[in-house]
Amino acid sequence: MDGLRTWDQYATRWAGLHGGVDPRTSSATVASWLRMSYRVGRLLARIKVRPSLLTTLGLVCNALVLYVTAQHSFWPIVAAVLVVLSGVMDSLDGAVAVITNRVTRLGYVYDSVADRLGEAAWVGALWLIGVPGWLAVLVGGLAWLHEYIRARATAAGMAEIGVVTLGERPSRLILIVVGLVLSGVSGLIAIDLPAGAATVVAAIFVLLGVVGLIQLVATIQTALTAPQRRR
Repeated sequence: MDGLRTWDQYATRWAGLHGGVDPRTSSATVASWLRMSYRVGRLLARIKVRPSLLTTLGLVCNALVLYVTAQHSFWPIVAAVLVVLSGVMDSLDGAVAVITNRVTRLGYVYDSVADRLGEAAWVGALWLIGVPGWLAVLVGGLAWLHEYIRARATAAGMAEIGVVTLGERPSRLILIVVGLVLSGVSGLIAIDLPAGAATVVAAIFVLLGVVGLIQLVATIQTALTAPQRRR
């Protein structure tokens, strides 16, 4: 035995850390992604890669997004690849932590801070492409508010994740990747097209963010106002 958690042990622990969402009973897409993360994470765990290193690598990828996007032309496509890599690192750091039983409160805080800094870089990238400043700030504000409200609800006693909204981090990651790719492709056609493409994606970002907040607030209101069961 190598001392690492099996898939079933990993899935049980992962569910406990994510509001009861069990990878074994999730949708095919989510289950496949998490099983892949488990397999790669197990390999990384065997060669002694620490979760914090993966978190740092993801943060570096997101920091490079700003520099690469600023080069304009086709470079936003490269930035999109960096965003995808940061998402992979974000999944693998948690996988390694669970597999090796190294889930710590400090690691949780570091991972959350890295996620918020990474998303700030995404917003900065949209602004560099040409999205109006007020719209870029709104995109970032909605993302931050979504995470803040859920964190406060959890602190107030909401035991489960509540609802998977349209404004979750995976949705935000997919949108920023689409926006960067469209900007890079359109930049090869005409110099003024990237700003318009990125602005359209940012507007969709805001729409999903607002809908996601409505979903989240409604679920939290129900969860925190429902009478508690007596034991």
